[in-house]
Amino acid sequence: MNGSSGRMLRRWGAVLLAFALIGAACSDDGDAETSETTTAPDDTAAETTAAVEEPLVFGMILVGPRDDRGWSQAHFEAGEYLEEKLGAEMLVVDLVNPADKPEVTVEQIVDDMVAEGAGLIFATSDDMKDGIQLAAEKHPDVPMIWSSGDSAWVEGEAYREDLTNLGNIMGQMEIGKAIAGCAAALTTDTGQIAYLGPLINDETRRLVAAAYLGARHCWEGEGNDPADLGFKVTWIGFWFQIPGVTLDPTQVVNEFYDGGADVVISGIDTTEAIVRAGQRAEAGETVWAIPYDYGGACAEAEEVCLGVPYFNWGPSYLDVAIQIGLGNFTPQFQWLGPDWTNINDRDTSHIGWVTGSGLSAENSDKLMAFMTDLANGSVEIFRGPLNYQDGTPFLADGETATPQQIWYLPQLLEGIEGASSS
Repeated sequence: MNGSSGRMLRRWGAVLLAFALIGAACSDDGDAETSETTTAPDDTAAETTAAVEEPLVFGMILVGPRDDRGWSQAHFEAGEYLEEKLGAEMLVVDLVNPADKPEVTVEQIVDDMVAEGAGLIFATSDDMKDGIQLAAEKHPDVPMIWSSGDSAWVEGEAYREDLTNLGNIMGQMEIGKAIAGCAAALTTDTGQIAYLGPLINDETRRLVAAAYLGARHCWEGEGNDPADLGFKVTWIGFWFQIPGVTLDPTQVVNEFYDGGADVVISGIDTTEAIVRAGQRAEAGETVWAIPYDYGGACAEAEEVCLGVPYFNWGPSYLDVAIQIGLGNFTPQFQWLGPDWTNINDRDTSHIGWVTGSGLSAENSDKLMAFMTDLANGSVEIFRGPLNYQDGTPFLADGETATPQQIWYLPQLLEGIEGASSS
């Protein structure tokens, strides 16, 4: 670690330790509620403040706009969470993709952020794989997190033992998508569910598969024949619309509804599915949608929103920052699930689900029962017998998929209509 960054992080680490000691000193063994902010004695607070000469500076690299009400905004708000909790300073570059910034590379952005004093970098898209690995090689003393990647997974296919400063964080959104699929199956009148897909890769295949499996489970639970459930995915070609490059997601959503689907599950970073569902409902149609990524996305059209599965990156990002400040950072692969005691706890749960107004009270109760079964393990969605889309066996009867089989899902599953590869 370079001298200035090292001194800054050591000072910051001392403050974190001081905060920990203050919290311990001010706590007791009673039953009083613990407030979010612990007030220290004035002299201790003064000594603690004096120990900080510089705050943590961290970089946040976003693939889309920071206010997309989807994937990128969820990361941006996690950065704000760090600023709030630690008094840190965030450097942000958004719209980092070949269409919006074709002349800029992730490596160049990291160079600039490090030059501005960043002691931690978050690269927040699978598409940033090459750039963040090059940047990690170039700046081996700067801790970095590649969100959604697998470079630090010892048992993974892309493990990079040499990158001792690059960790990975991803949420177990397969759970969130299974919940979304269940909500869709409980609600549909036509038995036709559509999935608005981004681009095709291992991540997006497994999320489509999880949504389908959740839908099939709850469809069958209602006494329906699984053969009567339609589940179709159309891929637009990227995480959000790029005019002239991708399909128009609004047009794709219209085609879904015009083709007989009455529920659309979104897998893209932006809100076209829920917006268009709201517009068509206002025109008298009976349709619903399930947005993605961002906990507040139902607000786009609350009356037709069945719910939203979302990422809550703040707690895991905070943990990384604290470990760096205390000098304990080691690259890890973290695939984090919900806090089942409170799936919407913003301080503990990496995956959340907000039920929308479009889901009936009766179906909300059924969905909660499904979530309870997921939580206690009585339902495992990736459990055989399951076949791949081409009919070849995936899981034998009673066999449960390994993490690697889920993460690197090579095909969609039998029962899903749509392409498995581009």
